[in-house]
Amino acid sequence: MADSDPPVNVQPSLPLGHAHRGFCGQIQAIHVGEGMSDLPLDELENRLIELGFVEGASVKILHEGPFSGDPIAVRVNNATIALRRREAMAILVS
Repeated sequence: MADSDPPVNVQPSLPLGHAHRGFCGQIQAIHVGEGMSDLPLDELENRLIELGFVEGASVKILHEGPFSGDPIAVRVNNATIALRRREAMAILVS
């Protein structure tokens, strides 16, 4: 990068499973890894996408379960969805 180039704003992403009640953000990507669900990796990814967890969608954590904060209630655009935290780890947000 040359000295005259403007700085690039890069927002760090974090897994939605690490966010807490009140978090508002935007989905950056879906990245499914081992141990995130009992489902096969491609099936979990497909289900998340079908539920509306797509790049650019706005998300807000509305509620956390009373024990260890699991599951979480997430508003994705205009839908409210309950999701296990370990599955929410596949959703990268900023």
